[in-house]
Amino acid sequence: MKKTLSLALTSLMLALNCHAAPASQASVEELLVVTKSESMIDSVYANLDQMIAQSMRQATQGEKLTAEQQRVMEALPAKLVALFRQEYSWATMKPQMIKIYMESLEQEDVDDLLVFYKSRGGQALINKMPVVMQKSMQLSQSMLQAILPKMRATMMQAIEEAKAAK
Repeated sequence: MKKTLSLALTSLMLALNCHAAPASQASVEELLVVTKSESMIDSVYANLDQMIAQSMRQATQGEKLTAEQQRVMEALPAKLVALFRQEYSWATMKPQMIKIYMESLEQEDVDDLLVFYKSRGGQALINKMPVVMQKSMQLSQSMLQAILPKMRATMMQAIEEAKAAK
């Protein structure tokens, strides 16, 4: 009986030790600071107006716009970026990001990430990520440009087939 009780207690202790601690708010906040999350969001906004403007130029390509229409189209990217900055500000996103990290990561995970992101390689990744993201977006846009004519043709064909099926 004593041996069975000892085994049960040992099993219980192992089970309790296997349960990982949830990430603390303080450690998640530190991780967000170390990874420069706020700066990364700001860098997205820095390129957002250019991406919107380019998309609008592509959408209106070949169309004759009046001077007033052109003025409105040119002012729109700045207005949209201002809206994004207001609605998706770091002050609004930070508490939600902390919650997501705390729900998704265990304390050991956060501790390991802090060690990595504080390292030379981790800091290099953080500092170079905006350039990597910008180049990735440019690549995606150029790839999209290559496929747009095929997408348009496929959509037009589907529309024609739908009309013929009436």
